Amino acid sequence: QVQLVESGGGLVQPGGSLRLSCTASGLSLSDGAVGWVRQVPGKEHEGVACISGGDGTILYKNSVKGRFTISRDNAKNTMYLQMNSLKSEDTAVYYCVTDTLCHPILNPNLYDMDYWGEGTQVTVSS
Repeated sequence: QVQLVESGGGLVQPGGSLRLSCTASGLSLSDGAVGWVRQVPGKEHEGVACISGGDGTILYKNSVKGRFTISRDNAKNTMYLQMNSLKSEDTAVYYCVTDTLCHPILNPNLYDMDYWGEGTQVTVSS
């Protein structure tokens, strides 16, 4: 019944931009924390960004600060990740996730997420 669907991934050149979307069904994205986790094959999950449900507090991984922006549209039950100044190191599968609190999303190897999307591939290459 609960489903998270990501979209917007693709191939982009270094320095380019991409916007990811996550639309939820079966739950409200405004009730708890939502965010993005990425993974390169063979490596650990890496928390990217999150936004809390209560006061809207936003947290970013240090390596994406100033380049990525997370947002939520409650009317559309959709969250977004605007990615600018993309680097080859940003190449990964990006997953939409939910949890009760925001900070566990930034540490996905220490905490379990409530729900995961299927992921969308982002490839940054020249």
